[in-house]
Amino acid sequence: MITVLLVDDHPMVREGLRGMLEAEPDLTVVGEAGSGVEAVVVAPTVRPDVVLMDLRMPGGDGVAAIEQLRALLPGTKIVVVTTYDTEGDILRAVEAGAVGYLLKDASRGELANAIRGAARGETVLAPAVADRLVHRLRRPAQPALSAREVQVLARVARGETNADIGRELHISEATVKTHLLRVFTKLDVSDRTAAVLTAMERGLLDR
Repeated sequence: MITVLLVDDHPMVREGLRGMLEAEPDLTVVGEAGSGVEAVVVAPTVRPDVVLMDLRMPGGDGVAAIEQLRALLPGTKIVVVTTYDTEGDILRAVEAGAVGYLLKDASRGELANAIRGAARGETVLAPAVADRLVHRLRRPAQPALSAREVQVLARVARGETNADIGRELHISEATVKTHLLRVFTKLDVSDRTAAVLTAMERGLLDR
């Protein structure tokens, strides 16, 4: 019997997942948590084989919980189940230690097979997620943004002007423009809006 812990901040989602899994003879739900913080408390008491983890939840995101659970229970496999399939989210989850990444439109069969695969130590990815990772690997590596470039871009995302940004960071408006031009080049975009959206997509900026 494969034991599963459900982690999602929506009770209806957890109830739906529980109903799907309890229809499988070899899977059993041994616990639920409504946040990543709660998951870190509950998991050591129930010691599940597999954790199904939502990624974005109030009170601490799923990535931090994945890292903590991997340290606490190295034998437990963590599969992300989320509505988000951006590159940034996928990479953060995988780098934190998740062995799987599914989307919430997965069928009962896909979900059950993913849990079984994860329990066997396999990597389980939704087709759309696998495609994104393959495309990323094929794409030439992008130069990293400097800390200052991220600071400037974060303020652009808040709608600040170059003059505002310069005053806040104690640099000239011309320097702000230079930083933005470098950001445009590194992200392969041509305007401020595209730079912000691309940076968010890649997990370089918070949404």
